[in-house]
Amino acid sequence: MPQLPDAGYTPTADETASVHAWFADYDKAAASGDIQRMADVAVFPLNLISDDSAGNGASAQWSREQFVETMTHVVGDGSQDISFESERTPVFLSPAMVVVFTDSVMTAGDVTQRLRYADILIKRDGAWAFQTMIQGGWGDNLR
Repeated sequence: MPQLPDAGYTPTADETASVHAWFADYDKAAASGDIQRMADVAVFPLNLISDDSAGNGASAQWSREQFVETMTHVVGDGSQDISFESERTPVFLSPAMVVVFTDSVMTAGDVTQRLRYADILIKRDGAWAFQTMIQGGWGDNLR
């Protein structure tokens, strides 16, 4: 495991496990095309950070409707065979905030794609929800 920065908070094993369990559930929803379930575990407006084809940083805030519409196009309706193999590194800022760095391989049918991204999750009423998605290459779609 890589050396993590000192964020001032050391999570318990149970807290770390809860983040990994949250992602397992989210990945299962994504693989099955359950976009509504994916939206249920987000905080809206959802922050998105990326870069565009001109090399500029880009950001946006999406409503639930925008998220559902976009993810329906990205993920599909669950009829395609999609799987994820991910290595996640959560960096806790507090018991209720975590930045999760992910290196992932997504396979959709015969196409395999490597992904690297980060998510910021916050805890609300004892449950994790994502509030910010950070990934390169999507900035042209954020306008």
